[in-house]
Amino acid sequence: MAKKQFKAESKRLLDLMVNSIYTHKEIFLRELISNASDAEDKLAYKSLTDENVDIKRKDLKITIVPDKEMGTLTVSDNGVGMSKEDLENNLGTIARSGSGQFKAQLQEDDKAADKIDVIGQFGVGFYSAFMVADQVTVISKAWGSEEAWMWQSDGADGYTVTQCEKDAPGTDVIMHLKKDADGENYSQYLETYQLQELIKKYSDYIRYPIVMEVEDYRQKPKPEDAGEDYKPEWETVKEWKTINSMVPLWQRQKSKVKEEEYNAFYKEKFMDWQDPLAVIHTSAEGAVTYKALLYIPAQTPYDFYTREYQKGLQLYSSGVMIMDKCADLLPDCFRFIKGVVDSPDFSLNISREILQHDRQLKVIASALEKKIKSELLKMQKDDREKYEKFWKAFGTQVKYGIVAEYGAKKELLQDLLLFWSSKENANTTLAAYKDRMPEDQPFYYYACGESVDKIAKLPQVERILDKGYEILYCTEDVDDFVMKALGEWEGKKFKSVADEDALPQTEEEKKAAEEKAEAGKEVLEAVKEALGDQVKAVRISSILKSGACCLTAEGPVSLEMEKYMSKLEGGEHMKADRVLELNPDSAPYAALKRAKEAGDQDTLTKYAKLLYGQALLLAGLPVEDPSEFASLVSSLMV
Repeated sequence: MAKKQFKAESKRLLDLMVNSIYTHKEIFLRELISNASDAEDKLAYKSLTDENVDIKRKDLKITIVPDKEMGTLTVSDNGVGMSKEDLENNLGTIARSGSGQFKAQLQEDDKAADKIDVIGQFGVGFYSAFMVADQVTVISKAWGSEEAWMWQSDGADGYTVTQCEKDAPGTDVIMHLKKDADGENYSQYLETYQLQELIKKYSDYIRYPIVMEVEDYRQKPKPEDAGEDYKPEWETVKEWKTINSMVPLWQRQKSKVKEEEYNAFYKEKFMDWQDPLAVIHTSAEGAVTYKALLYIPAQTPYDFYTREYQKGLQLYSSGVMIMDKCADLLPDCFRFIKGVVDSPDFSLNISREILQHDRQLKVIASALEKKIKSELLKMQKDDREKYEKFWKAFGTQVKYGIVAEYGAKKELLQDLLLFWSSKENANTTLAAYKDRMPEDQPFYYYACGESVDKIAKLPQVERILDKGYEILYCTEDVDDFVMKALGEWEGKKFKSVADEDALPQTEEEKKAAEEKAEAGKEVLEAVKEALGDQVKAVRISSILKSGACCLTAEGPVSLEMEKYMSKLEGGEHMKADRVLELNPDSAPYAALKRAKEAGDQDTLTKYAKLLYGQALLLAGLPVEDPSEFASLVSSLMV
């Protein structure tokens, strides 16, 4: 029979498909299995609508046969099959999809649509076979027909359709694989282990069994007459095996899935040795229909805070994996979540590797975001021990979520926050802190430092604690940014204990402070002169009670911000405007005053440097010249 030519535009499309459309050549197997599944679906639909079609779903299957001697790989189904006209229309014209037409039909039959999934929609997936094959043969027999037909093509040069013999209805796609060359390893697709891996990766949840003959190494049965010195013998046997799982866990009813099954799926799928802290199994119908199975891990992945870590959920469309890590389904604040999302509503591009537009993704992502928060709040309320584990692993990420994108996720995340409480000596939520507040407390107080113990000893916290007010101890670099991003909550502001107005002053207190500042003007000027550009200002403190000195900052950059930025590349130039605050009622201040009155500038300079070094250490900042500071301490002991 004479070879028929593809249409001119079909030739160009075929060349494009083989060389450009698909990112990975291995996708061809996913496409052919999906087409086979569609053929099974069409026959299943016939059995629902035509009483003459006596076929049971359990009899439908997809068969994979690699033949190393012939260099061929065959994908077969026992589905609806194709007539000569079907072969001409569906394979002779690229981008004409029988599945697409069938899908349109199904939309008019709601009852059948619930039971049938049709994956193909573009009519191009079949031609991905030419990425790995130099010749493709399709032998098909339509259900109810006595004739079988063979479609054969070497690629863009055209195709032939001839009559042939085939016993049972269905379709065989036989690919003669290309020879290995130019670094391309086509022969790998004849290895059963590689085929199993690809089936599990892309087609594990196709609803029909995908069967293949595989080799197994097992012990031979022990002979009945074997003596005591019998040594076990092993043999290699071939057996037909179903490769795919078929029904994914997320498609089953929650009430019928055991905790051990959820955990086993998580550990196998996401390569974790620990059980997850929580499982979120959810679904929705409406504008976008989807099912999701999400996990909250128990530990931080080793690369979680590196650039190499990739967030995202596995994306499936009707059981076929489209994307391994779809980042758009998770906000950064929940980037630790693992799981899968499956929806038949995604609009995919021609290769089914990329979403054409993200409207559906946005709807799903928004719903999942709320669901994740709800699950975390439930854990926080009902299982505090488990929530503490979560917070230890991922609390920092939640805090970063507060400050990212100019606080866009602040409302979502603030209820999840935990901080160490000076009163409870344990982590507390903002809501619990608010419930404990005295009526006269003007702010939510916080203090930043390296550790709880060091913060508790800061001179700035003394006056707040003496008032009976609770302080949130912030021990992470990001905490100061978090508090500033929060700004206020439930009608009250967050206030650092180092802020001058942390405790509102009466008019009498303000007047007394002004008098002390005026009285100490000469001493303050002398200390500033001694320290030079190391500080922007020296002032009488209104935040110290018994401590002699402390360091604060003026302007938008706090001391905590300076410490954080110093750890970042290029951030070491961001400096706070430092202010040395002195307690006029302390013994060291009295010593400064005596030195000033005696005109002993050398002693005053030593005292000033000593107090500044002390303030640096209390603030968790390095002393700029440790040797000089040590010598200074020693000189004052003589």
